[in-house]
Amino acid sequence: MQSEDARYLKRKVKGGSLDVHPTEKALIVQYEVEATILGETGDEMLGDRKKCQKIIRLKSLNTNTDVAALARKVVEECKLIHPSKLSEVEQLLFYLQNRKKASGKEKRVVKPRDLTPFEGMEIDEEANINKVEEYVELLYEGMEEKVKGATLILHLARNPVNLEELLENETALGALARVLREDWKQSVELATTIIYVFFCFSSFSQFHGLVTHYKIGALCMNVMEHELKRYDLWQDELQKKTRTYILHFRLWVWVNDPDNQALRKEHEKAFKKYQGLLVKQEQLLRVALYLLLNLAEDTRTELKMRNKNIVHMLVKTLDRENEELLVLVVSFLKKLSIFLENKNDMAEVDTVERLSRLVPCEHEDLLNITLRLLLNLSFDTGLRIKMVQVGLLPKLTSLLGDENHKQMAMCILYHISVDDRFKSMFAYTDCIPQLMKMLFEHGEERIDAELISFCINLAANKKNAQLICEGNGLKMLMKRALKLKDPLLMKMIRNISQHDGPPKHLFIDYVGDLAAQITPDENEEYVIECLGTLANLTIADLDWELVLKEYNLVPYFKDRLKPGSAEDDLILEVVIMIGTVSMDDSCAAMLAKSGIIPAIIELLNAQQEDDEFVCQIVYVFYQMVFHQATREVIIKETQAPAYLIDLMHDKNAEIRKVCDNTLDIIAEYDEEWGRKTQREKFRWHNSQWLEMVESRQMEEGEPFMYGEDGEMDRPDLFYSTDGITPASGAVSPDFFSDPYAQNGDGQHGVGCNTLEGRV
Repeated sequence: MQSEDARYLKRKVKGGSLDVHPTEKALIVQYEVEATILGETGDEMLGDRKKCQKIIRLKSLNTNTDVAALARKVVEECKLIHPSKLSEVEQLLFYLQNRKKASGKEKRVVKPRDLTPFEGMEIDEEANINKVEEYVELLYEGMEEKVKGATLILHLARNPVNLEELLENETALGALARVLREDWKQSVELATTIIYVFFCFSSFSQFHGLVTHYKIGALCMNVMEHELKRYDLWQDELQKKTRTYILHFRLWVWVNDPDNQALRKEHEKAFKKYQGLLVKQEQLLRVALYLLLNLAEDTRTELKMRNKNIVHMLVKTLDRENEELLVLVVSFLKKLSIFLENKNDMAEVDTVERLSRLVPCEHEDLLNITLRLLLNLSFDTGLRIKMVQVGLLPKLTSLLGDENHKQMAMCILYHISVDDRFKSMFAYTDCIPQLMKMLFEHGEERIDAELISFCINLAANKKNAQLICEGNGLKMLMKRALKLKDPLLMKMIRNISQHDGPPKHLFIDYVGDLAAQITPDENEEYVIECLGTLANLTIADLDWELVLKEYNLVPYFKDRLKPGSAEDDLILEVVIMIGTVSMDDSCAAMLAKSGIIPAIIELLNAQQEDDEFVCQIVYVFYQMVFHQATREVIIKETQAPAYLIDLMHDKNAEIRKVCDNTLDIIAEYDEEWGRKTQREKFRWHNSQWLEMVESRQMEEGEPFMYGEDGEMDRPDLFYSTDGITPASGAVSPDFFSDPYAQNGDGQHGVGCNTLEGRV
């Protein structure tokens, strides 16, 4: 009989492509199997094609392996690889031999496990595709027969080869849909079996229209809602019986009391019944959810599910203990979480609280998919706060030592570290020692972006910076950053340098090394971080004059101050650096003599719309007016005071504050500029008052205070006692002759022309 069957079966194998395994030392061979059933006359009756793959694991492959010999052996032993592909096999083996060991960064795609046969699916009879009509007849009988008929059809549907034929049998599918719609509340086994049949169709996108046609998705949503309510009732009933049993046991009733024994047996019986119901219910939920997950490939269908409150139902299911069901639920939530509306729905309920109990857990896939969901949710500020509140921070930190999960955990922790409120909390975990260990394990390789970004955020907190610098921490970081010229690592060091106290004084040993990096030949991003680090070192004992001379930095600063000479970020750091070194008296004098102040004024004119530039440049003037040598240069040889007067009323509060402080110092040492500053303050205040008076007069129709020629009729209103304006009402000619004079259109000649539009 076997030889007769073989005569009518034609099987053909067609070789395909070759590739390397993404994580293992193995080759993947893609091939296609074509099976054809021939009739007695040799004509083709039925044909099918199936794409397959074979994995060839190469356990013996190492750095000393003879790749050419191994390639020949693979081609000889694997009949799926044509001898003409020997050179390709050799190239792939060479790649595998030199591929670096995986660092755990590979993206693991976690999918729910395929549904397996469950209790109630066992049946003695073997299903036959030719007897489908008989199985359909059983669906019109009693409940037991309905379950049997549905189970036999399910056995057929689990074989993808039969799906096409079942698809054409509208009677069978219509009967299944009708029975499910009418009887799903009567039998969990029947509902589970029929939904499983449609799940088999939902596994293929081309059959989604069929499942939608019979409205199986909507039925599954109703089933889920009903079963979750039943679960709540079971829980309440079980808790009542448990409380009764515990109370009765504690009240003077001994264990060997017959009444107590009966009560205990009743409690055990109720618990076993509950467990049995729970197992069947979770089978039903798993099948229904898997079908819905498949249908959710279409975003329109997913939107319908959201409108039926799918998110809340899924979150409610997170309380279960069945790990396979939880993998499915969390996978579904992860898919939904990429849309803002679904994420907001998750934020409304206690999603993070329920997920926190799953971190960590022994089920690898469940933990992995849970972390991925938490990563999606961590983009929301409110949900990040909840993650900290429920205690996820130390849990995630503990996963940094797990090679399989450290990448996901680190990404979530990075998002949490963005918020300044939570940065200090990392100091009370073992997070920083682990991160430092990871940094130094990289050798000369470039540090992962996630790792160094996380470290940069943490270094912005003073307590964390102190922990980073403990031992030889700062020394090792500086050594690595200077050797590899890594701008991101230097950014981390720059963040450490901004904190006052012990960490800042540790940088005294590295001032020369950092200054040596500031050259036109270095990468600009790297130089920016080096300059920023030096600019943070506001240490009184530091001899900045010696540093500037030894490393010839003044010409570099002067050259970079020219607008357009470099990126704005680099020019800004140069300005900040000049502000820092100007704290030193001799250093400030050296900068003034070099002609840097006119260059700064020119830069101020070019960058007048950039608040950060303006504020930092004004701060440079503020530092320089403290020293007598530079104060004289600024007051007598530059137009800086005029610019400062013009900026007194800037829209930026910080700029106004620094300007006022600087002008106050100038006024103490130069009476003329003091009077000019006072006049400008009066003019500004008085112009606002006059504008208010004029507007009120226009509204009330009163005559103006001015005559027809525009002169004020009340000259006695001018102040004359403080020297601001003569009693005659005329403005001092000295005021018009200075650089800060008024031009014909009422604007200030120097100030407003150069900084037009800032106020």
